[in-house]
Amino acid sequence: MVVAQRFGPGHRILVTGGAGFVPSHLVDALIARGCTVVVVDNFVTGSKENLAHLIDHPRFTLVEADVSEGLPEHQPAVAARFDAIMHLASPASPTDFATLPIEILRVGSIATLHLLDRAVADGARFLMASTSEAYGDPKEHPQTETYWGNVNPVGIRSVYDEAKRFAEAATMAYHRFHGLDTAIVRIFNTYGPRMRPDDGRAIPTFITQALRGEPITVHGTGSQTRSICYVDDLVRGILLLLDSTETGPINCGTEHEVSMRELAELIVALTGSRSSVTYVDRTADDPEMRRPDLTLARERLGYTPSVGPEEGLRRTIEHFSQRLG
Repeated sequence: MVVAQRFGPGHRILVTGGAGFVPSHLVDALIARGCTVVVVDNFVTGSKENLAHLIDHPRFTLVEADVSEGLPEHQPAVAARFDAIMHLASPASPTDFATLPIEILRVGSIATLHLLDRAVADGARFLMASTSEAYGDPKEHPQTETYWGNVNPVGIRSVYDEAKRFAEAATMAYHRFHGLDTAIVRIFNTYGPRMRPDDGRAIPTFITQALRGEPITVHGTGSQTRSICYVDDLVRGILLLLDSTETGPINCGTEHEVSMRELAELIVALTGSRSSVTYVDRTADDPEMRRPDLTLARERLGYTPSVGPEEGLRRTIEHFSQRLG
């Protein structure tokens, strides 16, 4: 399967949350294609540093605003028609679930509806970034897109899980009722440069601790698994979905599954750290296992991840080493 490039020179694309970890890499890829990109971000979790290299680029505009309040259409770059709207805005880490729960719910619901309305008005393709969290603590392994999930609707993670599930439902409603050109990508655990060191996710936490020679804190027994995907592979998958006519949802990630204990030991080895691995209480509703079934992504998009975990982690460790000084 080969997906022809659909968006490139001459196309205007809105990326919400574009100063965040994954979205900023996506912005880079869109600019490299020749697209004109407008980013709207309120910097609750995003960083201007992630986009600093693009500030003077003629095809890039950064607008500081909260998309949950609606798009700031008084801004000329925002007022002009978009060919595609890519909704990636949302705090997305375990730390954020506890500290920014209302913001997560608002951007998943109210902001999604605002952006869907704008996509209808513009006749734009609307791509919504969903998550493997839509599957909750899955009883099916690996997870296929037809699995409805096992989500605790009132647990601490529910603000993110259910916000994304609502956003998926809204996206499909606009597709069915308005005939809107939509796509949903379910993103699995992604890592790479520009992650926040303190966001509570395993990889930045383990790397930061290893580089500082601190104990590596693994939750529970460390037997729980994740399938870790390097950010470049994820971005390539998202762009394939954008270019396609697929509606989704489609899983995007890697099938390389690793336990948290194995991940901690690998990071210690790759950093050359003397850190020991210690175990702390497991957080509530922490999923036991995660691995995407990538059959749809392979068959419909021709997607295959190419960056192995050791190479991806080396690149990420190098970034953190420079950042932490």
